Amino acid sequence: MIYVQQSVRRSGEGEGLKTETTSTAIPARLDQAPLWKRFIHQWDVQLMVIPGLILILIFSYIPMYGLLTAFQDYDLFKGLMASPWVGFKHFHAFFTDPDFSHVMRNTIAISLLRLFIGFPAPILLALMLNEVRHMFFKRVIQTISYLPHFLSWVIVSGLVISMLSPENGSINILLQSLHLIKEPINFLAYPEYFWTILISTGVWKEIGFAAIVYLAAITNVDPHLYEAASIDGASRFKMTFLVTIPSIAPVITIFLILQIGNILNAGFEDILLLTSNNFSIRDVSDVIDTYAYRIGIKNYRYSFATAIGVFKAVVSVGMLTIANAIARRLGTSLW
Repeated sequence: MIYVQQSVRRSGEGEGLKTETTSTAIPARLDQAPLWKRFIHQWDVQLMVIPGLILILIFSYIPMYGLLTAFQDYDLFKGLMASPWVGFKHFHAFFTDPDFSHVMRNTIAISLLRLFIGFPAPILLALMLNEVRHMFFKRVIQTISYLPHFLSWVIVSGLVISMLSPENGSINILLQSLHLIKEPINFLAYPEYFWTILISTGVWKEIGFAAIVYLAAITNVDPHLYEAASIDGASRFKMTFLVTIPSIAPVITIFLILQIGNILNAGFEDILLLTSNNFSIRDVSDVIDTYAYRIGIKNYRYSFATAIGVFKAVVSVGMLTIANAIARRLGTSLW
């Protein structure tokens, strides 16, 4: 950056004031400096980043070399380099499998239910908690709501199975005491109940922890906007729609883009644990991840399971790119 310095001198009577302009060169700003200079200037920060980059390289990028097994008949004893190449054989086997249609149907249906029910739930919770003025009550509700996030799916599924048990489950006892049912119902054995149980359990487990991000975004809203809306006569309910939601819209958009990118990740641990060996509801519970585990991993068809993973990754990247392009037109995007 060049700074121009002007000096004024008197040259003599009748001549008045004359201005001399001298230029002094100042070094360029840091963000305009070469990359290596910026790296040296920020050496302490770069040292903190390097361990994270190493972990990402080791656990995320190097294992991507194993994606080649999707195009091989991988033999565990021959290794990756000696296994024969078969091209798109495993992709064709997956697409022509009789279970492919209902697996894709279950995956997309459960993902859409999570999107339309599970995604707005933490936003609504954050908006409601934002209106609570009693801080002790607000903190208690926050603690209770995000505590289930720290429980593993093994514990959560055990609680759900116990509560829905036809022998001594609390749900059946409650319904019988209210005379809503005559005989106990084994809810997890009926396909029509499974999606409701799965989605509601997931929302209960994650709603509180996900609301933390939106609460943090709400705290950054300019208080003067609320004051201006109050002067204009807006109620607290109207302020939510006119001030709060538009202010946190970029955060909501970013998480919506990520959710759309995970459209084929309908779940694995929760479905596997809730169904266990219950084959009667496989038609509604079998998703891509459980199918890959059941057909690929358990039957030692590692190339087949890898091909399913590659298919999921390609679709996810495509959906993420499309969602980001649409969001960019609306003013917010990931890149």
